[in-house]
Amino acid sequence: MNTPKKSSPSGPAIFMYCVIAVTAITAAVCFILFYGNHTDSGFIQWTGITSFTIMYHLWLRIIMGNVTKLFKIYYTQRWFRELPFEKKLYELLRVKKWKDKALTYNPELFSLKDNSLQSIANTMSKAETDHWVNELISLSTLFFAIIFDGGFVAFLITAIAAMLFDGQFIAIQRFNRPRVVRLIEREKAVRA
Repeated sequence: MNTPKKSSPSGPAIFMYCVIAVTAITAAVCFILFYGNHTDSGFIQWTGITSFTIMYHLWLRIIMGNVTKLFKIYYTQRWFRELPFEKKLYELLRVKKWKDKALTYNPELFSLKDNSLQSIANTMSKAETDHWVNELISLSTLFFAIIFDGGFVAFLITAIAAMLFDGQFIAIQRFNRPRVVRLIEREKAVRA
């Protein structure tokens, strides 16, 4: 009986976990110092809030990436169809020039050597869904401004930065997927 090969974490995944660990420790130390009345330094508070927010963003992205695995996501679903204005938008954003430089959490899932075109198109759709969910998660950090006194600016800056970060991956998936779908259609036409 063949058991599926367990892949080792990619470089970006390891980096993400390391950043989570460092920011969690930094946030804990800063919060102990500031909220334990050991210091009233605004810098310590801001560093703690920023570290906490970065940790929150990354950790929730990992959690939600696993949650979306519970749903059936297919490239043929209406949401994933190319919209009329997208080609022009991605030309304007020059997605083709920078898309290959973006980090990929699990590059093996996009390998033509190991996956079918349909599987890759479905993976692209799942990745896009993950990043749309991440956009909402990014906005959720603004609610922490209610809990932490005086940290709204830090939460706003990290929310905007996180939204821009996820936006690049949405653009990449929406730029690449129509090309993969055209290859799938050509492959089906050849077989017919």
